[in-house]
Amino acid sequence: MRFKSIAVFCASSPGFDAVWTQRAYGVGEFLATQNITLVYGGGRVGLMGAVADGALANNGKVVGVIPHFLNSKEIGHSGVTDLIAVDNMHQRKTLMNDLSEAFIALPGGYGTMEEVFEVITWGQLGLHQKPVGLLNINGFYDHLIAFLQNMVDVGLLKKQNQEMLLVGNTIEELLEKMNSYVAPAVPKWLSKENS
Repeated sequence: MRFKSIAVFCASSPGFDAVWTQRAYGVGEFLATQNITLVYGGGRVGLMGAVADGALANNGKVVGVIPHFLNSKEIGHSGVTDLIAVDNMHQRKTLMNDLSEAFIALPGGYGTMEEVFEVITWGQLGLHQKPVGLLNINGFYDHLIAFLQNMVDVGLLKKQNQEMLLVGNTIEELLEKMNSYVAPAVPKWLSKENS
């Protein structure tokens, strides 16, 4: 599969490790060189700004989606190809889903976690068949990956559903996994016949 657009979830702050900003910029750069449109949260600060700047510096197409109330906090990126202002967070996530063929989470906080877990849950429920991946920069997601394994070990997450969340240490590795991703069949209890 060749992606035309990928949504990237990430922090609106830079964090304490400069490598996160460098790698976020590199993700934007890579997507631009692959002619993949970057869809992201619309901010010009933190890792959000870095990923957008990386794409823009390489003539990439960048679509930002930002709620009006966050436009002043996250400071909407005026240099993007298209900055779409929406009324609330739900509209932001719905539109980012509609505009994207895949999802990648870079390092981030609560917002990033909420976004990535919502889209992986939608996938688990069969609402989409798009790949969802974690870019595990410098082991940022190691503890989360271990926690997900614990969910499987205690019987609260199926192994098949754990494997839906793809993990890569480089953008190239992650995109390779995403390109060969096949969504699992929706469980029988979620089929239309039973609804």
